[in-house]
Amino acid sequence: MSDVRVRNLDSWVVDWFRAQAKQHGSSLEGELRRILTEAVVAKKRAMTNEMRSQLDVLRKKYGTFSDSAIGIREDRDARG
Repeated sequence: MSDVRVRNLDSWVVDWFRAQAKQHGSSLEGELRRILTEAVVAKKRAMTNEMRSQLDVLRKKYGTFSDSAIGIREDRDARG
């Protein structure tokens, strides 16, 4: 795990997160960890959905391609 220090936050921002932490029965650090993790997970999901959408567009346009790994393995095995 990594440590992060955020400096020069306005007091009202820290107070808001502290209040949120209290509502969730968590520490300030725990609340910030939860919020940051949720933000990253949401971003990753959005990126994954976008990539799936783009892949669907490509499949509709070009069809489905075979897995090239099989041919590469066969070629390597043939060469020894």
